[in-house]
Amino acid sequence: MSLPYTHPERLLRNFGIRRPEDIDLEAIAWELGAKIRSRRLHTCEARIVGRNGRAIITVDNRMPSTRQRFSIAHEIGHWCHHRGRCLVCRPEDIGSTASRLATDPERVADEYASDLILPRYLLAPLLQDVGRLTIKSLDQVAAEFGTSRTATLRKVVDLDRFPVMMVCSGRSRRRYFRASPSIPSKWFPRDEASPESSAFDLLFGAKKEFPTPRPVPATAWFDRNEASGLMIQEQSFGLPGSEVMTILTFTDRKMLAA
Repeated sequence: MSLPYTHPERLLRNFGIRRPEDIDLEAIAWELGAKIRSRRLHTCEARIVGRNGRAIITVDNRMPSTRQRFSIAHEIGHWCHHRGRCLVCRPEDIGSTASRLATDPERVADEYASDLILPRYLLAPLLQDVGRLTIKSLDQVAAEFGTSRTATLRKVVDLDRFPVMMVCSGRSRRRYFRASPSIPSKWFPRDEASPESSAFDLLFGAKKEFPTPRPVPATAWFDRNEASGLMIQEQSFGLPGSEVMTILTFTDRKMLAA
């Protein structure tokens, strides 16, 4: 059963947007009473100030274009949900994966941004033509929407088109992970990157990204007895701040059994 459209998805459909390239955030913001400004910011990454139904959204122009796009959509989310406040959004507030209440303003704005720049009704049909999720296919999808790898991957994971998990690893410990709904909750990744994983190679070695997913023992990622003897597909890419993101694809049906 398909999920109901979210507010940003309804907004896009009302504007007649049928292709990813038609998602013009500046035009959408203007229709909502907000003007976009791009300039250097010193104390934050983006901010919104509004009064009497009009607002100014300012985004740091030193950020990558994909990051600016998400930040603008994030501030539009604030404008639609949190009017009457002056909100200054730091880098760690936008697109954060920290555990937060569903009503937290930053989480609400992040979810709004995700649905605005990666609406399910456009993304899901496009994914039907993707045979398997790889960094290459992820980049192709991200290019269609003008979004980052990470933001695109998160939405793909949530759509559950593929049995995948995204794991962000740091040199000292795992930062966070997110799994497709079809992945049983018992598969909780290790706290530290295993030497058997490509994430370890990227974190501590000089190796580059593998061009295609590679099979590794499931025990490289999961400290469970039932992982013994099973294999999983992995592919990793580097992130800013000495972090690595890994796409884990569950290819063994035994791992998908509850």
